[in-house]
Amino acid sequence: MMDYLPIFILLALLALNVQVAFAIGIAAISFFLFSGEMPMQIFVQRFVASTQSFPLLAVPFFILTGAIMNEAGITQRMLKLAETLTGHMTGGLGQVNVMLSTLLSGMSGSANADTAMQSKLLVPEMVKQGYDKGFSAALTASSSVIAVIIPPAIGLVLYGFLGNVSIKDLFMAGIVPGLLLAVAMMITVNIISRRRGYLPSRATPASWGERWRAFKGAWLALLIPVGIIGGIRFGLFTPTEAGAMAVVYTTIVGLIYGEFTRSSFVTVVKDTVLATAGIMLIICAANALGFYMSWVGIPAKAASLLIGISENPIVILLLLNLLLLVVGMFIEGTALLILLTPILVPVVLQLGVDPVHFGIIMVLNLTMGGITPPLGTLMFVACTITGVSIGKFIKEAIPFIATLLAVLMLLTFVPQISLWLPGLG
Repeated sequence: MMDYLPIFILLALLALNVQVAFAIGIAAISFFLFSGEMPMQIFVQRFVASTQSFPLLAVPFFILTGAIMNEAGITQRMLKLAETLTGHMTGGLGQVNVMLSTLLSGMSGSANADTAMQSKLLVPEMVKQGYDKGFSAALTASSSVIAVIIPPAIGLVLYGFLGNVSIKDLFMAGIVPGLLLAVAMMITVNIISRRRGYLPSRATPASWGERWRAFKGAWLALLIPVGIIGGIRFGLFTPTEAGAMAVVYTTIVGLIYGEFTRSSFVTVVKDTVLATAGIMLIICAANALGFYMSWVGIPAKAASLLIGISENPIVILLLLNLLLLVVGMFIEGTALLILLTPILVPVVLQLGVDPVHFGIIMVLNLTMGGITPPLGTLMFVACTITGVSIGKFIKEAIPFIATLLAVLMLLTFVPQISLWLPGLG
């Protein structure tokens, strides 16, 4: 029973709504206090060890890239490009919403950042043009899920580091599923818009000349994801070095656009430090908890338990999907990713499931929890900024959740969707 005391403590603290980082840290330190097997110095060593990781430097770099992008005028240029590409479609601004999420996902890597950005930028304009505010908020949060799949996705960096999986392969694996998500979301918007009479934002498609002018205004920013993916794919730099290059390049683009000022720099640094500190505190605490789990053999026991249910990888993946969907409704996705990756990766490896394939499934699954009650972070961000009630948001989000679930199942049953591009290397 003592072996599982930290788990009980963790669950109790989470139930009491203690901050996730502190809940994990207290649970971890309880093992060292009560087991009598380990000196307290080991806890400190394991807690600090994560800060020495070179791959984890990619996290603050990509957070900084997204923060600079928000202050450098890139978002407005991407919005104009997205509007020229999809504004003529049924549900024009809804389609623009999805397209903008897809374009920005290759830069920010954060669903929360995309949700906040578009809730301020696009939702008011959608409401002016007759779109239901609840629909607009739900679509904004749901389409932001694309950001966690298309590189550079911070969730994929964390999964790769914690699961000892190639971040390069994870980045390549996320491209096709991310585009598939975008197409599925656009189809859903089209169906809903036809039923509700949401009209295009422009009467006719933009001319190729107008699209070209919009592209010229945004092409420098569009090179960010191209450079990241291309550089990693051809071995010019590692994902961490790609993050550093993205910071330098985004800063240069912001200066060229003339919208990245000294005051913007202060805001960018503040936002990056706060976001990085929150993530790193959870990672450090989870590293200490992971040491405890490995010491008492929890990953091996979890694998044996699941294999005892079935040795069919598809059945196990479906069970894991169900588990992740349920726990993702109550705990923030990044925290769960950090906590569960060291436990679940050995399980899927023992079953012969490709860890890259499972990484795409796991990151998408946990991020979907951000738009579901009771504790969805994307839901809270969208509702807080737009003023939409939680009940209204949930009602409008149901078709988008169904769409995301359908894509999740497709990725689960057809691993080649994720593994095709990594396999080319």
